[in-house]
Amino acid sequence: MSDLKQRIYDAAKELQLTNVASITEDGKPWVRYVMAKADSNLVFRFCTHLESRKVGQIRKNPAVHVSLGVTSLETAKNWLQVQGIAEVSTDQKERDAFWFDDLNNYFSGPDDPSYCLVIIRPSRIELGTMGSMEPEIWESGS
Repeated sequence: MSDLKQRIYDAAKELQLTNVASITEDGKPWVRYVMAKADSNLVFRFCTHLESRKVGQIRKNPAVHVSLGVTSLETAKNWLQVQGIAEVSTDQKERDAFWFDDLNNYFSGPDDPSYCLVIIRPSRIELGTMGSMEPEIWESGS
């Protein structure tokens, strides 16, 4: 794994509050908070209800933008801006792998028919660093 890819993974591997922007039915951006994380291939995942607005928006237009990495201005070092293509998954292996106990507040379990994952495969990731005006850029295939 390249040094840049490793630093991006380090910033995104833990479940964290993340902004996800999708496109509404009338072509406008819509941003919401989700709890997301990335795997070592820099594929991002979060869960949601199958009936949610974001699922409908992603099914119509899978282009999304993700921002994450800053939990406090005092401790901010790096942040990520991610462009990617999202897909909605109801694959049971995916649902089981992502499941954690706090989701019991929203779903009856990993078999809940409303529980799904959104999987985002990035095409471009910008790693911003405090004190630098220029982000480092990772692109798929690099």
